[in-house]
Amino acid sequence: MNDHMHHGHHGTMPPAVTESQGMGHTSMDHSMDHSMDHGGGHEGHMMMQMTFYFGCKNVELLFAGLVINTPGEMVGACIAVFLLAAFYEGLKIGREFLLRRNQVNVRYNSMPVPGADGTVLMETHKTVGQRMLSLAHLLQTVLHIIQVVVSYFLMLVFMTYNGYLCIAVAAGAGVGYFLFSWKKAVVVDITEHCH
Repeated sequence: MNDHMHHGHHGTMPPAVTESQGMGHTSMDHSMDHSMDHGGGHEGHMMMQMTFYFGCKNVELLFAGLVINTPGEMVGACIAVFLLAAFYEGLKIGREFLLRRNQVNVRYNSMPVPGADGTVLMETHKTVGQRMLSLAHLLQTVLHIIQVVVSYFLMLVFMTYNGYLCIAVAAGAGVGYFLFSWKKAVVVDITEHCH
């Protein structure tokens, strides 16, 4: 009887599985079978795309009410996604810049390293600390939260499998990296032998 309760509720999610239903044939399984038998998706439901495609019709973007239906809407969405991906790259570099600017507790440690011709070279390492209860650390924490949320949004946009949106994510990340990371300090380890 529980398996057939959902027949009149096509606009809602299937009822949750209870302990009495066990691990066997659940109402969710039957709901999936039922919707597949009757063509599914014809009552306003959108099926999640599982392969890459290029389309501008019924593309759900991040939120239930944000649906792309025209080429113009797709262009606007691609521009927004492109800018979000570029912002993400800028945010990463900006956080590194702020971290370097707000460094405290700088320590230098030197250690001997054997040279190629038997000589001894001194290698110096810089260790940097930061106070936990400081405005700089609080700002880094807030920026980290924003960075994580934006990164998940970009991942979910990519998971729409819409080719236009995927290209916008990749292009925005590339342009953002190009624009922001050229000032990034590059550390070269002279003892690294795998060049």
